Amino acid sequence: MENFSSKAYLDMELLRFTTAGSVDDGKSTLIGRLLYDSKSIFEDQLEAVKRASIQKGNEGINLALLTDGLRAEREQGITIDVAYRYFATPKRKFIIADTPGHVQYTRNMVTGASTANAAIILIDARNGVTEQTFRHSYISSLLQIPHLVVCVNKMDLVDYKEGVYEGIKEEFSAFASKLAVKDIRYVPISALKGDNVVEHSKNTPWYGGGTLRYILENIHVGSDQNHIDPRFPVQYVIRPESDKYHDYRGYAGRIRGGVFRKGDRVMVLPSGFVTTIESIDVFEKELEEAFPPMSVTLRLNDDLDISRGDMIVKENNVPQIEQDIDVMVCWMNEKPLMAGTKYYLKHTTKDVRCMVKEIKYKVDVNTLNRITDGKELKMNEIARVSLRTTKPLFFDSYRKNRQTGSLILIDEGTNNTTGVGMIV
Repeated sequence: MENFSSKAYLDMELLRFTTAGSVDDGKSTLIGRLLYDSKSIFEDQLEAVKRASIQKGNEGINLALLTDGLRAEREQGITIDVAYRYFATPKRKFIIADTPGHVQYTRNMVTGASTANAAIILIDARNGVTEQTFRHSYISSLLQIPHLVVCVNKMDLVDYKEGVYEGIKEEFSAFASKLAVKDIRYVPISALKGDNVVEHSKNTPWYGGGTLRYILENIHVGSDQNHIDPRFPVQYVIRPESDKYHDYRGYAGRIRGGVFRKGDRVMVLPSGFVTTIESIDVFEKELEEAFPPMSVTLRLNDDLDISRGDMIVKENNVPQIEQDIDVMVCWMNEKPLMAGTKYYLKHTTKDVRCMVKEIKYKVDVNTLNRITDGKELKMNEIARVSLRTTKPLFFDSYRKNRQTGSLILIDEGTNNTTGVGMIV
């Protein structure tokens, strides 16, 4: 097979970010402004938004309508579902998850934020830090989003006063000291007017930082992945029915941690057999090394019994192997979670059954206080829950690896996803 650089294969210039804030803080307007000022809107989209703006009686273009795609959202003027939008600048590609601000849509925010590199927390300059700000910041921290950008919005409505911005920054910083987020940036903006979104504003001469777009373009995401602990959950065994590849046996999947190189000694779980990597293949080409989030096929020197759900790791760096696990669960179903209930559990490529042993405590996401007398977990609530699985899982803590530390719970009767969990 032909060799080629793995760097040419993997495009690291993609940033996934989510937006969060209280109702009417201007999340959809901000995303619309980013798209509009970055010239990332098709003509037909722009025409549709212009028509909708006229129908709503707006004087100019209502940029929020670019993301509020559901008819119910446009009629109510709120965001309900998670709206994904894509745009690019010469420096980077972006995927945006515009998530709802309402308490009853906490599960939607968790869904949109689960794969994000960064979160934009919007704060209305007139209202300052609110309970919803605490809620969204805590969830961002719980989901281990590495970078937070706090946008103090609607600065035009407080006459661009530096004191208002600094007061909000100080209050949020005091709360953020309790969170597990290391990188927090602050920027004063007006999404409606465009101040400090894409272009620097003359209305804030006292602000010496970058615009929101500049910050998003320059956030370093290369170190967000775990490149220390090699983890390769096997998704599919490749045995081509072809004379050309009659003796080919490869294991396909996505690397969820660490770096794998040709010739590395690896261990296969759960068997514990040790072998070496013969080759790392992708698109009929061969790589010298591979790392997250690359999807590749590994060929091994020994013919072992390996199937979907097994995991290839380094023999001197093995994940936890347990049937009893504690997880922080965000419940997404109308039917409450209770101790003794059984579910299907999906973790990386492994599917098992599990039982809820205990709800240890619920979290008040507005105050971060623990509630220990809860016997059930209702929709949009978050709790620490003990589970027992029918087969051992190969996992790391969510704090250590977001990929191997996360799981979902599925209703046995309906196959609906009922909860998402972060292993603690």
